[in-house]
Amino acid sequence: MKKPAYRLKPFEVISLGLEIKNKDKWGSNPKYYLNSQQEHELLKLRNLHNSEFKEVKRTLNKDGEVITKVEKLTSKELIEIPSNHQIKRVSTNVATNQQWVITEPIKIADVEKEIDFLSIFKDKIEPIFIKHKSKNISKFDRAVFTDTHIGMDVNKDGYSLYDGLWNEDQIFLRLEIFVNEIIKNKKSNTLFLNDLADFLDGWDAETTRGGHKLPQNMDNQKAFDVALLFKIRLVDALLQHYNFIKFVNICNDNHAGSFGYIVNSAFKTYIELKYPNNIEVINQRKFIDHYIINNRCFILTHGKDNTNLKFGFKPKLDPVQIEKVKNYIDEYKLHNYKIEFSKGDSHQLLFDHTSSTAFEYQNFGAFSPPSDWIKTNFKNTLSSFTTFNYFETQKTINHFIF
Repeated sequence: MKKPAYRLKPFEVISLGLEIKNKDKWGSNPKYYLNSQQEHELLKLRNLHNSEFKEVKRTLNKDGEVITKVEKLTSKELIEIPSNHQIKRVSTNVATNQQWVITEPIKIADVEKEIDFLSIFKDKIEPIFIKHKSKNISKFDRAVFTDTHIGMDVNKDGYSLYDGLWNEDQIFLRLEIFVNEIIKNKKSNTLFLNDLADFLDGWDAETTRGGHKLPQNMDNQKAFDVALLFKIRLVDALLQHYNFIKFVNICNDNHAGSFGYIVNSAFKTYIELKYPNNIEVINQRKFIDHYIINNRCFILTHGKDNTNLKFGFKPKLDPVQIEKVKNYIDEYKLHNYKIEFSKGDSHQLLFDHTSSTAFEYQNFGAFSPPSDWIKTNFKNTLSSFTTFNYFETQKTINHFIF
């Protein structure tokens, strides 16, 4: 049987009576092949080195003097609690004075419940009231973006299959293009603005389900700052041209999850205080919800939720999906409206106007470039956003491809 190999520290080598070797070419302690007796002595030595005797019991005489003590060999230090964990409970053995500290990961949903953005922003924002006199040509305009994935690193360590860059500068450069295109295609003083989710790439570099790490170029704090500033700048720029914006942010998705909700909650509180008469922000927490404007109904979803759906709505309609959407329409009695079912998630720009007579099926392209995972598993896809102008019976569609 082959002897087990151990990397030994100098004091361990001396204690075992072995000859000290030079460190290997990487600067690591050299390996030593030990027999069973040497291995046994090494384990005893290491346990002793990492332990110390602690008093667990003492006996006093009638004068209060210590006459006997019982000590137990225990670990010198407790394991450090990870920064992303919190103490769940502490268990104590009264007989031995030993304690066990039980920890659990801090859930962002717990943080979400504790933040009162109104108390943070209230009395610090001077309200602004806007009224433009430009004439309405369309009933209302609409702009849709999705899958912004703030914080995502699309070219990890420079070894991605295809080159790419998605940092703060690129995000705000695309934001400027988005604003300019909305204004260029403006036909109304009212704008229906939709963020179909995955606005941030993940919390602690993980999706809502966890389990694997995502390549990131921002920590949570930086991603929060960039994401909040993105939406504030977006509205500040657009309200120079629109009298009213109805802004729906989907907060039930598979990447941003509660992190996305926290950003959107801060945004909603801030921007509605700043423009009390000119904007309404809805943070949609349902997987699917709908909004009626004039004679039209918009059913909005990310396409995949934060918990249940491993495989969400597909980019191409099939009979199963048609039935799901029709069930929703039946449940909420939406038959008298022109219905558009809008989703993100797939990172594909595909509109289906004819497979169903009950609704139009819209897949919106991602605002961000493709991730390294998408580029490796599929291809180097294009990014986009879409603007619309709605008239009494018709509409115009304007796709912008980056």
